[in-house]
Amino acid sequence: MNINDLSSILASSINLIVLETYDEPRALSLLQEFLTNNNTPAWTWSITDGFLPVGFGVLPKEGEHYYQAEQVLAHIKTKRLQGVFILKDLHPYLDEPKVVRLIKDIVMQGAQVDQKLILLSHELSLPTELGRYAASISMSLPTDDEILGLVRDEASAWSRKHNNRRIKTDNETLDKLVANLRGMPHMDVRKLIRGALADGVITETDLPDVSKAKFELMNMDGVLHFEYSTAKMADVAGFHNLKQWLSTRRDYFIGSVEAKDKPKGVLLFGVQGGGKSLAAKAIAGVWSVPLLRLDVGALYNKFIGETERNLRDALKMADTMAPCVLWFDEMEKGLAKSDSDAGVSQRLMATLLTWMAERKSRVFMVATSNNIHELPPELMRKGRFDETFFVDLPDEKMREEIFSIHLHGRELEPDRFDLKVLAKITDGYTGAEIEQSIIAATYSAAARKTAVTDFLIKQAIRKTRPLSVMMAEQVTQLRMWAQDRAVLAN
Repeated sequence: MNINDLSSILASSINLIVLETYDEPRALSLLQEFLTNNNTPAWTWSITDGFLPVGFGVLPKEGEHYYQAEQVLAHIKTKRLQGVFILKDLHPYLDEPKVVRLIKDIVMQGAQVDQKLILLSHELSLPTELGRYAASISMSLPTDDEILGLVRDEASAWSRKHNNRRIKTDNETLDKLVANLRGMPHMDVRKLIRGALADGVITETDLPDVSKAKFELMNMDGVLHFEYSTAKMADVAGFHNLKQWLSTRRDYFIGSVEAKDKPKGVLLFGVQGGGKSLAAKAIAGVWSVPLLRLDVGALYNKFIGETERNLRDALKMADTMAPCVLWFDEMEKGLAKSDSDAGVSQRLMATLLTWMAERKSRVFMVATSNNIHELPPELMRKGRFDETFFVDLPDEKMREEIFSIHLHGRELEPDRFDLKVLAKITDGYTGAEIEQSIIAATYSAAARKTAVTDFLIKQAIRKTRPLSVMMAEQVTQLRMWAQDRAVLAN
């Protein structure tokens, strides 16, 4: 909401206005400033303060403070007061028939009496009979210049409290901090700035904490998860083609190189346990941006329309968190067509495709799939993703890398093991299966009170039946299908 928007809507014939925001103090400040400057009679109401004037509003008489919603609406209707009425937190009363009827009466007489109701709340859903009479406005979010101004204000306040010490930072870090604070209301921006300034120094190491705090303020836990631990590309064995592809696009996505077409995302499909999830984490890690994981299972809701709303809210949050990586894990589980879901999967697909086509934010989408055949064909056409990568079973050299990484990760010196032999005997094994053989060997070693050895790892390998054996037909079919249809990730 800005002054021009408010001026236009109050000058229109719309008499019922919905303003949803968590930043109530700022909303009231903007409204009161505008109404006072334009000599507009106005009043506010809340269940705690009752009915009070704003600016040129007439003071209520003794006993006319009307603390109950029904009372104040009846007063506005019968007294036919001219002006603007800002009703705070009316949403709990919108399931009461008399309250709804009173609002409708006021709105319908508003053209003759010049009355306008502004319903101010953090969240508000109008009954159907009122929806057609209403318009919604929202608070405008701070621009980069305004965010920078808020940073300077908070830095000055911090300095005054700490014997005029100056905040230590540099311009590059300050620019990144401003970018991380985009998409948040003024009140929340101030909270995040105060957190970043707490020790008097703003460095790159503060930025992940700002992103985490930003995510928590937006309250989407359950559907969208902030992945606190990302990975480094050094933690990912192989994937040479994917790593090269990402390397050439890093600066275009992060923003140091201007480009009309920013990287949009990739689809990774292949054998289960092949490292797709680790690659998604590594993309966020190597680009130093937040990683958001979309929980497909949590999207679904028994109420009609709520599933699609959950997805819209999650995508909106990803836009707000930009630049970030949005990880849509096992995509086929949420978007595979089904005759038993009353069209929910198709509506989800429509919502997702619209967002993918229209988004302007720097959200890099990484979709992973174990069964690409279940994905709708409209998602697969060129342009939805920048590239489709097939994650194959690791070759011998890559299996050596995998053994080395997982041994090192468990504080076992890789040089003590015959990696070439281990790699040779694990032909057809995925990275996850190789990791499990090392884990099994550590349990065996602990039980025997000995060190982990090649023998124990080989023993664990011999007891494992890899997926490529248990599901040989499906794995072979998938590898053949991918030969001419996707780029090899490795």
